[in-house]
Amino acid sequence: MAEGITYPVVVDADHVVTELYAISNVPTVVLINEDDTIAMPNWSAYGSDLFSEFTGVESGKQHDRIRRWVREGDAGMSTAEAIGVVGDLSSEEEAARLHFRLALALRDRGDQAGCDRNFDRAAELAPEDWTIRRAMMPLRGQDPFGENFMALYADWKANGSPYHGVRGY
Repeated sequence: MAEGITYPVVVDADHVVTELYAISNVPTVVLINEDDTIAMPNWSAYGSDLFSEFTGVESGKQHDRIRRWVREGDAGMSTAEAIGVVGDLSSEEEAARLHFRLALALRDRGDQAGCDRNFDRAAELAPEDWTIRRAMMPLRGQDPFGENFMALYADWKANGSPYHGVRGY
């Protein structure tokens, strides 16, 4: 556990923030300044280089960006640039997120058939949405780093690596 953290950290267990800000990957960072303004929309960030060979993203560059923002106030883009840089979810993606949340509620109530039906529908509506597809893997007894994950990753790459977020940070 990290010591001395004095800033809020959001755990989005109900996936509300992911819907509001079109987040479709984890881990994700959103820089929010002291005025509660988004200084940098969502981008994938990693605390270490454990997965850098897989993701192609080195953590040092991301750490430097966060340090520059904290120390100098430079988030990497202006407020005007930040507005609209991340596209909205499509109507299919929005519906998929609702089916995902419904599946979770049905699962919590013990309705596994209803849960599975809604997980399946969510996956049909948004086949490359990591927030949905990868999040449901452990909930369906699948290894989130196993064979199903690798198949999802291969499909995602083959379809152009669709992503709602700022790339290249």
